[in-house]
Amino acid sequence: MSPTIYDIARVAGVSKSTVSRVLNKQTNISPEARDKVLKAIDELNYQPNKLARALTTSGFDAIMVISTRSTKTTAGNPFFSDVLHAITAKAEEEGFDVILQTSKSSEDDLLKCVSKIKQKMIKGIIMLSSPANESFFTTLDAYGVPVVVIGKVEGEYQNIYSVDTDNFHDSATLTETFIKNGRRKIACLHAPLDYHVSIDRLAGYKTSLEKHHIAINPEWVRDGGYTHESALTEALELLSSPTPPDAVFATDSMKLLSLYRAADELNLMIPEQVVIAGYSDPMLSLILTPAPGGFDIPTRKLGEESCDLLFRRIAGHPAPQKVLVDTHFLLAASLR
Repeated sequence: MSPTIYDIARVAGVSKSTVSRVLNKQTNISPEARDKVLKAIDELNYQPNKLARALTTSGFDAIMVISTRSTKTTAGNPFFSDVLHAITAKAEEEGFDVILQTSKSSEDDLLKCVSKIKQKMIKGIIMLSSPANESFFTTLDAYGVPVVVIGKVEGEYQNIYSVDTDNFHDSATLTETFIKNGRRKIACLHAPLDYHVSIDRLAGYKTSLEKHHIAINPEWVRDGGYTHESALTEALELLSSPTPPDAVFATDSMKLLSLYRAADELNLMIPEQVVIAGYSDPMLSLILTPAPGGFDIPTRKLGEESCDLLFRRIAGHPAPQKVLVDTHFLLAASLR
């Protein structure tokens, strides 16, 4: 059975209230009494109960991580698992626990966030994605708890911070590369437009085409959904259409993988018959042939920067409202 503060008081020969003052790092106690209590704690190998400590101090040393997406849409997406691993590793270094919040809807996410803030169960929040509807941010901002969003934040808030990549610029750069290599029939397989990242990546693609006076074919701009199945269905329809594109921009690794599989099923050679490139990850670069060109998302860096910013704010230190993380452009065989 674990020792209690009563056991410490008995061994130290002091009152329970004296033990409590030592545990809560109060100063109204004599050095002699403090030494007795600390010696008893060491002798009994006492480990403070986190719940009891939280109820008597400023709350738990914990942060919440939420995605604002259902588990159905995040399952199988390596971005979320990779960035979460980086966050938990960094939090462990700081002595913080991580509460992973999953819900059926963003409304449910919000209710659970507010509940845990009011109960002093968390000292900060990291959101793994940035919804285009920012009412979520407006509500959380009023509680004074720092919230770091991995993604774009358009509104002005006191306690909402952003760590992101330049999705618009990167997408425009990749589309420019297609054009410089002589491609004109350029399609885009994108994710649903309910998050800033999807909106910005599609906008970069369209802006680049418009800059070069290339007409946007609505049939070549397709929403691949959030699952492998929906992305593959759209990829097959796109590449087998009567007027197929000669290049396709994939806005995430799931879309990229689906396009490679569709090309294989349709016996299309990459890049001779169709160029496929977009946002990838190191694992896909190892298993796909030819290796996909485009941008590797710095998932670990995004997670680490988010934690650094959050812990600075929790500690009361100043921090930038927005942090932009650099990406790496790879001109691989699939782009040539």
